[in-house]
Amino acid sequence: MKVPVALVRLGARLVSRRVLNPRLPWDVQRRRLDMLVGRWPLPRGTSVTKTAWNGVPVEVVTAGSRVRSGGSAAVTVVHFHGGGYCVGSPAEARDWAAHLIARTGCRVVLPEYRLAPEHPYPAAVDDARAVISAALREAAAGTVVVSGDSAGGGLALGVALALPSSTDSAARLAGCILLSPWLDLTADWSTLPEPARRDAVLSPAWLEACAQAYVPTGDRADPVVSPLHANLGGLPPLLIQCGTDDLVAPDSAKLAARATAAGVDVTYRAWPGLWHDFTLQPDITAAADSAMDEAAGFVVRVSAPGEPGQPADTGEGPGVGR
Repeated sequence: MKVPVALVRLGARLVSRRVLNPRLPWDVQRRRLDMLVGRWPLPRGTSVTKTAWNGVPVEVVTAGSRVRSGGSAAVTVVHFHGGGYCVGSPAEARDWAAHLIARTGCRVVLPEYRLAPEHPYPAAVDDARAVISAALREAAAGTVVVSGDSAGGGLALGVALALPSSTDSAARLAGCILLSPWLDLTADWSTLPEPARRDAVLSPAWLEACAQAYVPTGDRADPVVSPLHANLGGLPPLLIQCGTDDLVAPDSAKLAARATAAGVDVTYRAWPGLWHDFTLQPDITAAADSAMDEAAGFVVRVSAPGEPGQPADTGEGPGVGR
């Protein structure tokens, strides 16, 4: 049984006020968020193994025999959690990972990259690149998909952009999944009062506090910090998902348009009336289930041997808005 969207929105707003509050110290925000997501039950059969890849702590999520037809356990999805580069942990994305595994049979790797302000830019970027390097080194060609939500989406896109010029030119990502990605740290969110009012999770003040902590000095427009400003040519197929009530939804729309213009295979979906990171709640709302089904289909498509990229998707479809 799905929970009414209005009730989920109310819960998300109440949690956000007690957790993602710029007046609270970072350690308090982290502790409250970890307490919340750490209690979330995972689907039966889910296994979480803690290890390290290239020195970066990671959680490897698998699910035994829960494999649907068309899936492959040889596929690895590396997902970077959100949290404005300042809070969050792999626990945030475990449930999303478990549902993706149940639909595709892949494994999901959740890196625990270093957080600001203790470890400002480029610590998170360095950790992200180290994990992807390890994934590509051990995997067969075309079997690694990079993914991320919110700030983790910025890390995922940044990694995907760096690979074409990497010295490891033989390794390529199969695809890139971006959930409510935060891609432009130069934006002034206080100029968007209506989206700020509608989003149940983010606030302009919290985003600005995160940006200041992550990049205390230097240029926020640097494409490594704000990948929306990068040359987008050469990217692998992209799946971009967000809600229209997401404060950073403009980043998704701009990326979809610019990447399509650069010749990238883009699938872009914007669900009407949904907030930031709603996709991390499969089995709670029908929209999150729909997003999960699409993500699973994307993983299977881009990792299928010999399958060429499909034409760009405009994001239009039943029950889907732009």
